[in-house]
This record gives sequence, structure tokens and C-alpha cells, in this order.
Amino acid sequence: MLGSIQWPEVILILVVLILIFGVGRISKIGGELGSGIRAFKEGLDGKKKSDEEKESDEPKSS
Repeated sequence: MLGSIQWPEVILILVVLILIFGVGRISKIGGELGSGIRAFKEGLDGKKKSDEEKESDEPKSS
């Protein structure tokens, strides 16, 4: 029972976070977290694309 969190507990945690940080700061943190995740995904995709470009630029020995 100690490990399961129900909806009332989640709501209570959110209310406490809003009281501590305020709505503006929480939305700012959420925006920064989202942009960080987006940059991470773009970095992974960019690395994959550059690896594919390197493979296509190199002549294949048959």
C-alpha cells in the first residue's frame, strides 16, 4: 500500500507544489523541461542523420 499513489495524493502533491513555487514558476519549469527534451530528441535525430550521410558519402566496396 505504501508504493501505490492514488489520484487524491497526486492532487495533494500538485497543490503543495503550486503553493511552494507558484503557477508562473511551474509553467516556466515545464517549458524549460519541454524544450530540453525537444533539443535532446533533435540531437539524437541529427546524429542518426549525420551517420546516414557519412555512410552514403563513402563508396561501398563490393
